[in-house]
Amino acid sequence: MKTALITGITGQDGAYLAKLLLNKGYKVYGGQRRSTSPKHWRLDEMGITKDIEFVELDVMDQANIRRAIEDTKLDEVYNLAAQSFVWLSFKQPELTTLIDAVGCLRILESIRQVNPKIKFYQASTSELYGKAFETPQTETTRFWPRSPYGVAKLYAHHITVNYRESYDMFTCCGILFNHESAHRGEDFVTRKISKGLALWKSNGAPIVLGNLYAKRDWGHAEDFVRGMWQMLQHDKPDDYVLATGKIHTVKEFADMALDYQDLPHYWKDEECFTKVGKLKLITTDKKHLRPAEVNVLQGDASKAKKVLGWEHKHDVESLMKEMVDADRKRYFKRPDEI
Repeated sequence: MKTALITGITGQDGAYLAKLLLNKGYKVYGGQRRSTSPKHWRLDEMGITKDIEFVELDVMDQANIRRAIEDTKLDEVYNLAAQSFVWLSFKQPELTTLIDAVGCLRILESIRQVNPKIKFYQASTSELYGKAFETPQTETTRFWPRSPYGVAKLYAHHITVNYRESYDMFTCCGILFNHESAHRGEDFVTRKISKGLALWKSNGAPIVLGNLYAKRDWGHAEDFVRGMWQMLQHDKPDDYVLATGKIHTVKEFADMALDYQDLPHYWKDEECFTKVGKLKLITTDKKHLRPAEVNVLQGDASKAKKVLGWEHKHDVESLMKEMVDADRKRYFKRPDEI
């Protein structure tokens, strides 16, 4: 039986990856910080919480990381722990750097000291490209991150490559473009839309968004965690872009969700209203804009498809429907139930 440690197991990707590995017969360890009330709701919804052995792990504590690796006899480590909100990284750049950059280094160094044969996956991000030099972006496209989050992730990416080249360790980076699901965090724009729509149907409060015209390559987390696993099963370690190759604006995603819920609507001055009754559905607020915007991110996953045999099975429309349906089930209440 293979064993794997997942940092950030309570997040969207961690939960989906844990489910995948358990289905493949792995013993799964979940790294989590000490907490009186750990957030296991994703794992609970998937019905896998009881199948995971949780270990105390804090990426800010080198000794703690080393002890966790020593105690678990691992084959693979997936580093998904991160401060992953781009907008928050502008407000908390130091904390973001300590978690996303230095945290990765601490894990790599602990693996090198304890057992350099352990395979390591680092969650890189399309935010590395930032002010992209070309579209679509590939593994060879020059990086130009536009946020403290992107800069921290760039360090983690390069130090992962460096440990591979310096110590002959099996380390891989997955440069993952946006990937969503019904278990996405509520501060991400797709969940703001799907959850906000369910709440609007209950209380009429408009959804508040930022840049309506940012173009993103949205895929499904379930497809992307399969790619993570495939990277560590290959004969040679390398870095791969995972993406659908198709882009949509935030406004287009919102339009799809509104149409799916049979809400005829129109836009005026970056606000959206129902055609019947002219009720406000969506508004915008400049506080949700980034100090340095990233306008277009579109990935080319040709290498992952050719080398790993990876493919994405979900399109953006089926993804949107899954998210809207899930949030309607979670949050929608008829007026007489409020």
